[in-house]
This record gives sequence, structure tokens and C-alpha cells, in this order.
Amino acid sequence: MSTSIRHQTSTLRSLATQHGPENSDGLVDTISAISSMVDELSGLPTSPPSLYIDLEGVKSSRYGTLSILQIHARTTGKSYLIDAKTLQNHAFATPEVHTHNALKEILESPSIPKVFFDVRRDSDALYSHYGIALQGIQDLQLMELATRTSRKTFVSGLKKCVEMDLAMSPTERAIWTKEKEEGTSLFSPEKGGSYEVFNQRPLPEKIRLYCI
Repeated sequence: MSTSIRHQTSTLRSLATQHGPENSDGLVDTISAISSMVDELSGLPTSPPSLYIDLEGVKSSRYGTLSILQIHARTTGKSYLIDAKTLQNHAFATPEVHTHNALKEILESPSIPKVFFDVRRDSDALYSHYGIALQGIQDLQLMELATRTSRKTFVSGLKKCVEMDLAMSPTERAIWTKEKEEGTSLFSPEKGGSYEVFNQRPLPEKIRLYCI
């Protein structure tokens, strides 16, 4: 994996040391908070990309629901957990006060790069539920496949990419693995969990840590 792709992988899943305009549960769940967040995200540097995004929900696609939209801003170190379940269309249509752009404009802008890992279901969910046609997307899963020197028969999951390509200390790796496994145990049906946990409010702490 190239240095630039390795850096983007690290940034996507790093634990943020700051948080955005959110409530005590760690969620951006009000109109004013969304407006403030969009203001903070507007005008960030685009090379390398500043915005790293993921979605969580119940069968997150056109057939499910969108519960949480996660955005990490590389340049500010802030992570935002947007309560899409509560805000619905307001999460994407609420403008900020200066340019009057909303999150929808950021997501659809071809000139603002957004980094995802396996964007397929996220794109399907955003378009089907909110009419958002993503543009300016860089998919780390495809970037890893394109730069892989071994067989390219299948794409790799995030866990494998982190294990194989991301340089972390043993302590960092242990924390990352623990938080991902604890979160997965709460939503994975195979582990006795349920995706409905993403709709619980207040958001369980283990799910919050999983998301960021």
C-alpha cells in the first residue's frame, strides 16, 4: 500500500481527540448543531482529503434504515456522529449560516473529496432514502486492491486492511481491536447482537467508540 493510501487508512479509523458540536451522548442531533457542523466542514483543504465518512444502520442500504452518519475531519481532528434517525432529512438539508450550503451539497460536490471504505451500501442508502448522489468519492477498499502486489481476486475487509497495512503500536492495535470487537458483539446477529442497537438513544458507549 502506498504512503498516501496508508495515511488515509490511518486517518479514517483513528480515534479523534476532539469532538464536534454534539450533545452529551456524542451525537449531533439538533438543527443548530448540524448548521454549526456544516460551517466547520466547509472550506477544509482538499489535498489530501479532509473528510472521512461512514454510515451505520439497520441493513444500511435501500432496504434498511440509516441511523448514524460518521464524519471525521482530518485537518481539525474532530469526529461527528450525526443522528440521522432523529434528524432524518434535516441532517442533510439544514444550511450553515454563511454560504447556506447543507451537508447534501458537500456530499454531492465533485470538487470536495470524501473518503469511504466500501462505499457501495452507503451510496445506495443515501440515494434511496435522501436522494443524495455521492460525488468526489475515494474508496479505500478499491485503492488497496489497486495497489496490492499479491492476488487481486477479492477485495479485503477493513479488519484485514488494518492488520496488514496499518502501522500501529501493540497498544494501539489492542485498543482498536477491543473497541471493534465489543461494538460488533452488540450489533452482529451472528454474535447475539442486533443492528437495532444503532437506533438506541442514548447511544451505548461501546457503539459510540465503535463508530469513531
